[in-house]
Amino acid sequence: MLIKKIQEKLSISERQVKATVKLLEEGATIPFISRYRKEMTGSLDETEVASIHDELKRLKSLDDRRATILKSLEEQGINDEKLIHKIKNCWDSTEMEDLYLPYKPKRKTRATKAKERGLEPLAKILMFQNENNVIQRARKFINTEVPDTESALQGARDIIAEWVSENSIARNSIRKIFEREAVITSKLIKNKKEEGAKYRDYFDFSESLKKSPGHRLLAIRRAEQEGIVRFSISIEEEKALAKLDRIFIKNNTAAADEVALAIKDSFKRLLSPSLETEFRKSSKEKADREAIGVFSENLRQLLLAAPLGQKITIAIDPGFRTGCKIVCLDANGNLLDKSTIFPHPPQSRIGISSDVIDDWVNKYGVEAVAVGNGTAGRETERFVNNVLGKSSNVEVFMVNEAGASIYSASDVARKEFPDLDLTVRGAISIGRRLMDPLAELVKIDPKSIGVGQYQHDVDQNMLKDSLDQVVGSAVNNVGVNLNTASQHLLRYVSGIGPRLAENIILYRNENGSFDSRAELKKVKGLGAKAFEQCAGFLRIRNAGNPLDDSAVHPESYGIVKKMSKDLGMPVSDMIENKSATDRINVGNYVTEKTGLPTLKDIVKELEKPGLDPRGKTEVFSFAEGLMDIMDLREGMVVPGIVTNLTKFGAFVDVGIKENGLIHISQIVNRFIKDPAEVLKLEQKVMVRIVDVDRERKRIQLSMKDV
Repeated sequence: MLIKKIQEKLSISERQVKATVKLLEEGATIPFISRYRKEMTGSLDETEVASIHDELKRLKSLDDRRATILKSLEEQGINDEKLIHKIKNCWDSTEMEDLYLPYKPKRKTRATKAKERGLEPLAKILMFQNENNVIQRARKFINTEVPDTESALQGARDIIAEWVSENSIARNSIRKIFEREAVITSKLIKNKKEEGAKYRDYFDFSESLKKSPGHRLLAIRRAEQEGIVRFSISIEEEKALAKLDRIFIKNNTAAADEVALAIKDSFKRLLSPSLETEFRKSSKEKADREAIGVFSENLRQLLLAAPLGQKITIAIDPGFRTGCKIVCLDANGNLLDKSTIFPHPPQSRIGISSDVIDDWVNKYGVEAVAVGNGTAGRETERFVNNVLGKSSNVEVFMVNEAGASIYSASDVARKEFPDLDLTVRGAISIGRRLMDPLAELVKIDPKSIGVGQYQHDVDQNMLKDSLDQVVGSAVNNVGVNLNTASQHLLRYVSGIGPRLAENIILYRNENGSFDSRAELKKVKGLGAKAFEQCAGFLRIRNAGNPLDDSAVHPESYGIVKKMSKDLGMPVSDMIENKSATDRINVGNYVTEKTGLPTLKDIVKELEKPGLDPRGKTEVFSFAEGLMDIMDLREGMVVPGIVTNLTKFGAFVDVGIKENGLIHISQIVNRFIKDPAEVLKLEQKVMVRIVDVDRERKRIQLSMKDV
């Protein structure tokens, strides 16, 4: 049944879903399945495999809830076959909870107290709606606990109100009105105007829930949590009551009038608050998914940013009063030297600072300089360029340092550099981030990287699962150098995880570099399954077998060996030899296990083994003379770098402390639903300054007609 439900939801063939689920349940990872099991899945890509994984997880959770509900009904002695059949065949969580609601154990309510006082028969009489003399009927229920007829009728109405609120038809009818017509409202809490100034757009705000974007809902909820506004979701009461009356009012009697009163009470006291809670939750989940989707895509782009590669690099963490922390790293990112220079006021030791850079450039053969883009970043970039001169071959790069300070104070950094000050660790992180963004960024909690949208307000478990999946996808997409990768990077490789990553590092420290992928089998705890999952994503430079430095999986080495034999040349001569690979007829190597998709991937990999999909980074220069928000003027056209994408627009660094915002309506001369349709993180763009609010430090930008 699970397979069929997944197939229906995702519109993927039953055969593909079945094969993918089997692989997932056998412990295969999403990157491994999409890369090395194309024959089994019908070449499903990583996104499709991930969708099957997520839907399988959701349905299993629903199945667990079903089991809990059925067990509860059994313990209560409820054996209504029709109800149990409905629950067993229900695949909608809301519908399932509606079916269970009347039987769900609850605290004492007004209805349960009325039932204990013997008023349920009166409630049933009223529900028949045939009685005109309700007072006379109610007198029969007066006792020590029910002092008068009004108390009797009130108790009966309380019971009816609960019946109405727990009726699945009634709930679904009102739910549909909420879906179509619910309105969100936020109102300023008295005396909170100054404290909540940044939320002033929501002091007296109203909007259709259906049309409200996720980022706005999260902003209002944050304002509510901070005690600035009151937030509600509501529908028109008269419309809801008319709908409920049509369901429950069957006659024109005094009893029917009592039922009408109970319906009104039920809506205001039970049904409306219950469904408001439900829609607060569902709208929050929707907003969370949207925000997490934005964050995940931004993170993916940042992780896959082009690396500088292995070059001897000076890295600078800029500062004014405390100076600039400066380090020199070798081509593998190892620390060669460290110092602190003071090229800026108040010290302004320009000569001594220049000498340090000149000395290191000559002494270590420096090829690049990485300058953090935080405080004093632009001033430091200009200083370095002046020291190097225009004829220098050393390239200077501004590096986004978001999260570097978080890393420098982390356990990971302390373990890497136990004897170094955290400011020095921060400079090292900036340099390594230029050389290989992916390898460095995986050490930082993604929430600290600064590319999210209300990431601290969303469901943290959902966020972690999504971001871990993104990091794993990026790491496996690029591939990892087995002999230089950090423990933190290795843990994201398919099939490895934290414990095996630690064991690989221990093995490497004790035995030196790995000579082959096969040597991985000697690592403690790394069995056949883990080897199958990870081997294809690990690279060994200058290995005895050249395929160990490619994405060809060891399980396919025999096929390549057969290809080389048929071509009459060693495997090493086939690599990067297109004239040779063009002669391979992949159809000759199809077997029951290995089909054309895998064979085509093998040939493609032989042509360009271990090709880094990220490309190469390029030098970028901000506009001369822009150092501060005071330097900006409306109408200026300046270069910038996209630093963050949200659903409502893109944030752009134009070379000053504050990022500017290009609203979604100012990106192109046509309608777009999402800035990501046009822009990417780290993209270089030309923008026009539209408005500068120096008091609030807000900059409005436009790309239209630039």
